[in-house]
Amino acid sequence: MIGLLKNIWLYRHFILSSIKNEFLVRFSRSRLGALWMLVHPLTQVLIYALVLSNVLAAKLPGVSNHYAYAIYLLAGMLGWNLFSEIVSRCLTIFTDQGNLIKKMLFPRITLPAIAVGSCLVNNVLLMIAMIAVLFVLGHPPGLEMFWLFPLTLLVIAIAVGAGLTLGILNVFVRDIGQVVPIFLQILFWFTPIVYPVNIIPENLKSLVEYNPLYHIIGAYHQVILYNAPPQLDATAVLLLAFALGLLAFGLFIFRRAAPEIVDSL
Repeated sequence: MIGLLKNIWLYRHFILSSIKNEFLVRFSRSRLGALWMLVHPLTQVLIYALVLSNVLAAKLPGVSNHYAYAIYLLAGMLGWNLFSEIVSRCLTIFTDQGNLIKKMLFPRITLPAIAVGSCLVNNVLLMIAMIAVLFVLGHPPGLEMFWLFPLTLLVIAIAVGAGLTLGILNVFVRDIGQVVPIFLQILFWFTPIVYPVNIIPENLKSLVEYNPLYHIIGAYHQVILYNAPPQLDATAVLLLAFALGLLAFGLFIFRRAAPEIVDSL
């Protein structure tokens, strides 16, 4: 694991330049450029807000802002988009870059590092746009927003651990690449992003609580919607242990399977 981190550091200039080139190529002929990265998630939030705000806004306790449900959606989408984008990118990173892996000799860990870096840039831009929207909606963020930094690291750890594991499996069993998008859709609806927590029936709440994103997205809501720090209890400790364990497992699987990736592509 230390060797993988060392390779990331040694090839940091390659990783940073690759992230930069990815954005330059993606938006080279676009009039709006990087703004397109914000248009899609903000449009999704707007659609949900317009359709469901009148139904669910009254079910958000402790918030008097008329746009409470839109803020609730923004908070949830900020965390979910980072998770789903990292998992989706890592899922196909090795199969998409098969020709490059076969032709060039370089640390394979740089490929997921580039993908994660690109997703992180997207998330930071979305976060900046969200903060601007909060001011417009009359809900200025407080110092609690600094909690988003450790929460972002927590999401990255879980997403990278899951993404690397699934990405390696997808090299050997291509059905994985077809199943994961379906699983992400199911996980989206098992996470309180579109609906508030208090409408979950009690007999299902205990099941939903096994979803680690349930607690993480809940922390995003605490920080952004309620301007309050997330609850640090035994669940937070278990969540941190799970994130670090999953990340370590993903890196372990990657290190063991990396030599065989070339032969299977």
